Amino acid sequence: MTETAHMSLEHRVKEQLDRFRGDFVQLRREIGKVIVGQDDIVEGVLTALVAGGHVLLEGVPGLGKTLLVRTLADALHAQFARIQFTPDLMPADLIGTNVMLQADDGERRFQFQPGPIFSNVLLADEINRATPKTQSALLEAMQEHSVTVAGVTHRLEGLFFVLATQNPLEMEGTYPLPEAQLDRFFFKLLVKFPRIDEMETILDRTTETHTPRAERLFEADRILEMSRLARQIPIADDMRRYAIRLVMATHPDDENASPMARQFVRYGASPRGAQAVILAAKIKAILDGRYHVSRDDIRAVAHAALRHRLILNFEGQAEDVQTDQVIDNIVATTPETTAAKAMT
Repeated sequence: MTETAHMSLEHRVKEQLDRFRGDFVQLRREIGKVIVGQDDIVEGVLTALVAGGHVLLEGVPGLGKTLLVRTLADALHAQFARIQFTPDLMPADLIGTNVMLQADDGERRFQFQPGPIFSNVLLADEINRATPKTQSALLEAMQEHSVTVAGVTHRLEGLFFVLATQNPLEMEGTYPLPEAQLDRFFFKLLVKFPRIDEMETILDRTTETHTPRAERLFEADRILEMSRLARQIPIADDMRRYAIRLVMATHPDDENASPMARQFVRYGASPRGAQAVILAAKIKAILDGRYHVSRDDIRAVAHAALRHRLILNFEGQAEDVQTDQVIDNIVATTPETTAAKAMT
């Protein structure tokens, strides 16, 4: 490649990344017209969206979780669906079913009637209130972007983003999410209660005559373009190994395990955890105006990417240890370089 061609390619890549950053910031700003505060939550949701993952939001009722995902769908001009999960919700209520229809010629035939899962942005509200059978109906859709009914596979075309919510306070009548489904969420984000100044702004926006609403910015396909671009960001070998060491440090039997992981963790994060850390770190690098991943990027996304992938043992549960505390310990004790690298 000639020097001119190389410079032209570099300029084109820079333009694409600048546009990526501009669209991300614009989308975040548009959501901010409706959602007060929760900047970390909004950025986390958008990061997972661009990475092609899904988000589990945990927070008490009334913090705007439903409004956040509806606002996101408005800004993307995306098809939005909300499902209220209840103990009597069946898989067919989620993915759809075959129904018998009678044609004009009198012949009867089965036809597939798609469920609400056939949308671009899906809100699974209070997901832990449904039975494991219904929860598992989401597994294939979240991972494979398809559902299978009566032996026939139906594709979920285009953007498909699941944002599930759960209430950490009410445990009666709930079914804890199985580990296999938790692992399919890119991030788990903890929604905090608003501050006093944010509460005032919320009341101003919700008790006056004018209710703010997000404007349509671009089509949902733009998110897919941004996702492909984010994956092209390079990551140095030592940065990738650092992310791997962080994930391996969550496994109590691994030689890289942190002290708290050895004491309080039963099972550590899966390879999907490492994938989430690296993809999210790439997006964070772009937003910072850099074209390479740093250790700070990896550390910044570690909690959201790993907190739901750690399973505590009996001692950890008995002492009310939080997985975020374990991740703090992992970040603090994991060496930035391997021993061999440090000696060179």
